[in-house]
Amino acid sequence: MRIRNHRDFWAGVMFMAFGVGFVLFSTAYPLGTTAKMGPAFFPTVLGVLLAVLGAIISAGAFPQTAIEAQVAKFGWREIFLVLLGVALFAFMLPRLGLVVSVFTLIFVAASASHEFHWKESTISAIVLVLLAYGLFSTGLEVQFPVWPKFLVQ
Repeated sequence: MRIRNHRDFWAGVMFMAFGVGFVLFSTAYPLGTTAKMGPAFFPTVLGVLLAVLGAIISAGAFPQTAIEAQVAKFGWREIFLVLLGVALFAFMLPRLGLVVSVFTLIFVAASASHEFHWKESTISAIVLVLLAYGLFSTGLEVQFPVWPKFLVQ
């Protein structure tokens, strides 16, 4: 048998891997019964469903009627920049506050795009800072600094 649709095949393999991973990690907890579910019940059921869904998706990549498709080149640079932006945000938030952290996150993650523009990123960062301040600091009263510590003292 020949794989005709590589995208469906590898997407199914990914679902199966996540499903098996959920099932394996949930074995450390008691499963329980359907009447009295334990902490492993939901991850186990979810893992089995993911694995079955992955098997169905992967099986659809083999028939002659399947559309031929290849997996596109993987964008490692883009993934690295988005993860770097999130890591910088987590590291900078307690030290430099919400404003600087959100601006850093937006500019680092937006630079991963091939359509990066300074003006659009600045507007996005301003809007997100205002929304985050309104939601987290004012609305939910989450205690984290808004401005860098050296500016507030």
